[in-house]
Amino acid sequence: MTRIRSAFGPLAAALLTASCTADQQVQPAPLVGAWRSSVQFETGAFAGIKDLEFMYVFNTGGTLTESSNYDGAPPVPPAYGVWRAVGPMEFEARYEFYITSPSPPDAFQGGGGWLPSGRGVFTERIALSADGQAFTSTIRYEALGVSGEPAAGDGEARGRAVRIQF
Repeated sequence: MTRIRSAFGPLAAALLTASCTADQQVQPAPLVGAWRSSVQFETGAFAGIKDLEFMYVFNTGGTLTESSNYDGAPPVPPAYGVWRAVGPMEFEARYEFYITSPSPPDAFQGGGGWLPSGRGVFTERIALSADGQAFTSTIRYEALGVSGEPAAGDGEARGRAVRIQF
């Protein structure tokens, strides 16, 4: 009986500790969720676009997906990347997408389509509003060629986003 009692004490403590920690839920970072942003480039290849919008999903764990209303012109896939907190209500994101160029006209007509021609890299600094429902950002764009070499088109932009919600 003494053995049972001496084993019961540590077991009870372990169960009590486990039940206390199970009730504690980790709150996601305030950036986690879906967002819609108006983006205006001041310099670079995208400066002439006046109605550019990005949609983002910032995931728990630090990954993100971004797509724009211009992903079809020329056709490019969404951008994928990572994000992190850099201060209270401040974040940094880095995401990349593939750039495409059309095949020569004769090859395009034969089904050549849009071929890889490089990639774009966005680095964004985000300042979240006090209520967590909006953010402003500065964005740096870097264009890279197929082999990762610098390409023409780098630029800088400002963004204003709102959280997508019901």
